[in-house]
Amino acid sequence: MKKHNFSAGPCILPQEVLKKASEAVLNFDGLGLSLIEISHRSEHFVAVIEKARHLALELLGLENKGYTALFLHGGASTEFLLTPYNLMKINGKAAYTNTGTWSEKAIKEAKLFGDVYIIGSSKEKNFSYIPKDYTIPEDIDYFHCTSNNTIAGTQMKSFPKHNGITVCDMSSDIFSRQLDFSQFDVIYAGAQKNMGPSGTTLVVVKNEVLGKTGRQIPTMLDYQQHISKESMLNTPAVFPIYVSMLTLKWLKDLGGISVIEKINNTKAELLYAEIDRNPLFKGNTAVEDRSVMNVTFSLLNENLKLQFDKQWHDAGISGLNGHRSVGGYRASIYNALPIESVHVLVKVMQEFEKSI
Repeated sequence: MKKHNFSAGPCILPQEVLKKASEAVLNFDGLGLSLIEISHRSEHFVAVIEKARHLALELLGLENKGYTALFLHGGASTEFLLTPYNLMKINGKAAYTNTGTWSEKAIKEAKLFGDVYIIGSSKEKNFSYIPKDYTIPEDIDYFHCTSNNTIAGTQMKSFPKHNGITVCDMSSDIFSRQLDFSQFDVIYAGAQKNMGPSGTTLVVVKNEVLGKTGRQIPTMLDYQQHISKESMLNTPAVFPIYVSMLTLKWLKDLGGISVIEKINNTKAELLYAEIDRNPLFKGNTAVEDRSVMNVTFSLLNENLKLQFDKQWHDAGISGLNGHRSVGGYRASIYNALPIESVHVLVKVMQEFEKSI
């Protein structure tokens, strides 16, 4: 039976990418060697990482605009630490919006370095909406936000303008919608949502904002050091970077971000329409802040859970349970998820309604 993978991450990848990646594990580039056993300094892998870095900037529209794309270790969680290390001055200040679990973790790390102003928060309503009525202070070193909240299922639809540095954690919606990416000075994203398997993190940084903190930064935590070594300061995560390169190429060949955005919107509209129509379900978040990547919803009658769970399992659906901290259901509809899978889920919800 075909599986319909709604997992939040590590998540679904394009079938053609998985096929090429599996072939490369056995014999990469006709070398008679596996991708994961060749030297990361070889011309073959250097070409891979350079292409991945180039494609990232190209798709974001940031080529020749003073940005560098890096593929680093440690996941987005390590970037929670690297952001203040590289941008907050000694005894400095930063402003954060608190819109979910991951922004809370980012705030915790930043507090180790200086003063952190939480200028907007939706914690009092279980992160079910995006705060909007806030002012970014003028005397901060940077402003940090999270564009999409994987657990709660909310997404920023617009971003505040200010004169300083803006940092955005785009781990769960990067490359999914067209934005003016030049409004951000640092963008970071774990690969395991829209880009590849876990094990590498994309960081896109505007070069001119670095080197101004006055602090001594450990070598492996210094963006400037990674830039100087072209993302090869230490052995990179060869396989995840290769799969990320294949996925970015797949997206470019598809037509880029503008094309995938239309597809993603169609998938989200289809699923949200059923949640709103079906009397057995309810959406978990404010309608205006609903995520196009992570659709969260619940049963109105939890006594029906076992029956509904059986029906979607029987239909070949995987990864639909909500995050353990909130429960309910979460359908992650990342770039590579075909609309066919959304149709299957909607049909299951309709048949479940008829069965009650």
